[in-house]
Amino acid sequence: MKRRFARLPARFALLRRKIVRERLSAEAIAAGWALGMFIGCAVPFGLQLIVSVPLAIKFKISKIGATLGTFITNPLTIIFIYPAQTYAANRIFFGGSISFERLRNIEWDFDSVCALGGEAFLSFIAGGLVIAAFATPLAYFIVKALVVKYRQAKTTHLANSTAP
Repeated sequence: MKRRFARLPARFALLRRKIVRERLSAEAIAAGWALGMFIGCAVPFGLQLIVSVPLAIKFKISKIGATLGTFITNPLTIIFIYPAQTYAANRIFFGGSISFERLRNIEWDFDSVCALGGEAFLSFIAGGLVIAAFATPLAYFIVKALVVKYRQAKTTHLANSTAP
């Protein structure tokens, strides 16, 4: 197990290189990641790639970003994110009729959410949209800054290495 975590920095470095080296504008790369984050927060797990990739193709933005951005919700994180977003939105919009304990103890698939009822489903969607409202612009500006910084450093390095 320790060995797995020891490789995390190298994996993050590889992911960063893939992000910044994509052959699109910085804005298109950042838009792909922002789309992925939005879809990852607002669309139920299992439908995310079906929605994000065609949209990325249609808008000519980063398909890699649109795909990887959806992984904000994955089998490890949905057990925390989905109950929290549903509970918070339920408290805000419906007065808290669903307990957090009840939400923590269900399986987060489409049928389970529907079995909770319409109010829970609307709470789930509203909570996802609230999280997406924060995560989407954050993802856009962070990824854009990474890409611009990398490309400026690369340009500077190339200019310095070719100068006599």
